[in-house]
Amino acid sequence: MNLQSDDFELFGLPARFAQDTAVIDARWKQLQRQAHPDRFADQGQAAQRLAMQWSVRINEAHQRLKNPLKRAAYLCELRGSPIRAHDNTAMPAEFLMQQILHREALEEAESPAALEALADEIQAQKAQLLQQLEASLDQQADATQAAQQVRALMFVERFAQEIDARIDQICA
Repeated sequence: MNLQSDDFELFGLPARFAQDTAVIDARWKQLQRQAHPDRFADQGQAAQRLAMQWSVRINEAHQRLKNPLKRAAYLCELRGSPIRAHDNTAMPAEFLMQQILHREALEEAESPAALEALADEIQAQKAQLLQQLEASLDQQADATQAAQQVRALMFVERFAQEIDARIDQICA
């Protein structure tokens, strides 16, 4: 194992968006067993510190790989198209109009049923964006387009959290 390896190399996975989360989780457990600091207790503090670094590195990689949004953003960065969500907020007008309509629907929703319907619509949009990401990253190898899709997905996920918070508020 090399601390400088990218997450996919570290986990022995192909560098693509489509992944089996069960395989990612199984590989994580295997790597953690190999690098667990307790295995190096009799080899001194330096070996334990190194094992701890490995353990942290493996956990960070696992967090990125198991989450589709984080995995897509990571692939975009590896392929030279960083997300830059903090300073690149440009989105297609059609997407922005759709988000305005969703926000209005959230403001007008007064019942749990209306909120659930909106949540279902957002989940469908999220699923569509994930399919587009897979196509952009795995079939078309278009990291620039994928980066824009990641930014859209980030927006959609934040909005889904707002819906969930509103549902909790109404049902409490």
